[in-house]
Amino acid sequence: MLRHAIAPSRRYTKASHDVVRRTRLNSDAKILLLAVQGLPDGQAAQPLSEHARKLGITGRAYQKSKALLVAHGYVHEWRAQRARGRWVTEQLLSSVSLTSEEAALLRGGLSEEQSSVREPAVGRPTARVAGRQLPVEEEQEKNEPHPPSRAEPDLEPGPQVAEGERVLLSLRHVRRELYLGVKEARSLAELAARWLLRGVSEAELRSVLTSELPGDGVRSAVGFLRFRLLHKMPPELPSEVIPQPVAPSSVTELTTCSAPGEEHVFRPLADETECGECRRQAAWAHWDAQRAAAEAVPGDPLPWRERFARLGDVAAPG
Repeated sequence: MLRHAIAPSRRYTKASHDVVRRTRLNSDAKILLLAVQGLPDGQAAQPLSEHARKLGITGRAYQKSKALLVAHGYVHEWRAQRARGRWVTEQLLSSVSLTSEEAALLRGGLSEEQSSVREPAVGRPTARVAGRQLPVEEEQEKNEPHPPSRAEPDLEPGPQVAEGERVLLSLRHVRRELYLGVKEARSLAELAARWLLRGVSEAELRSVLTSELPGDGVRSAVGFLRFRLLHKMPPELPSEVIPQPVAPSSVTELTTCSAPGEEHVFRPLADETECGECRRQAAWAHWDAQRAAAEAVPGDPLPWRERFARLGDVAAPG
């Protein structure tokens, strides 16, 4: 392939290769992200939907593009109550992928910077917030009919976070396309713990995360689960019924594993009778048997996505 390119000297937008070549973002999402990033400060205060409308991205195309940008950390939203009880939505669009914590930090730094411009304070000027590039958009959309939930209680490493991580790691046994590594599960454990603090059981949380998956499969387990944990989070319980964190109990005694094979012991977390390794091997054996049964069905070979969908319809071992 021949290529001819002339670098523009003006009226251009700097775009990272991480965005341009990111296969998990569709073309509308990339165009929307780059177009907003290239706007002057005075033209970037409109809602994201208004920028998309000017680019001809409306309806379902806009909703899908926005959902992808949110799932991959390029767009973050907060609801807040302004003066006179008016509810507004603040949006933050970044040229790089940010976690919820990083976005909140940048949002606070940007708010302080804007307030200092409107009403200068006495003293030396402060530097920008350390970290990644500052966002170019923090916008207000239409009034929201529902107020935001109250601030979540601070979660210290404890039972709920550990339980949330355990649920996330167990998803691979229900739907193999939701396989998470230990570091990936740990990055989402706090979100899962907030579900548990709101009265959702581990079984209910597992069901929500593994049901009604996209018809074309899950491309990014981390992005999909983060999106679902954030956008399907149940309402907060009244303060009088919020379960209080339980102090870690004393170390349990070693128990003999009841699985067949060479005798060995393990330290149970709850009332399980088999160690984690034996339970994982049993789960994989179950899936191998189900896959062999599905492949034994006569007829033309099914595409791999349909084979996964067929395997997912079979109940996983308890």
